[in-house]
Amino acid sequence: MAQTARRRSPLSALSSALNSDGRAHPVENRLVAATAVLALVAVVTAFFPGLHVITSWAGLLGVVAGGRGQMISATTEERFVLVVGMVAAALGFFVGMWNGGLFGG
Repeated sequence: MAQTARRRSPLSALSSALNSDGRAHPVENRLVAATAVLALVAVVTAFFPGLHVITSWAGLLGVVAGGRGQMISATTEERFVLVVGMVAAALGFFVGMWNGGLFGG
């Protein structure tokens, strides 16, 4: 066999979906991934009032990462995922603040 098959990681599949202009955007894609993960953590932990510290910090960091990603994003797909992630992170942040805030209490 003259050629070997390349294995693609799930992150490279996500990266190719976000890079619709054909160029690589590693920093932007990392911010998209960080925003999405932090938003997911904020939303899931929002269902447990005892985890309000994790919820509020994950939500706050998700909003900050999403805002930074919006400033440097290059494609519409990146912006779409960032806005959805920022909204989810903000909802988690607000629920975490409602349940006790960033530092407990």
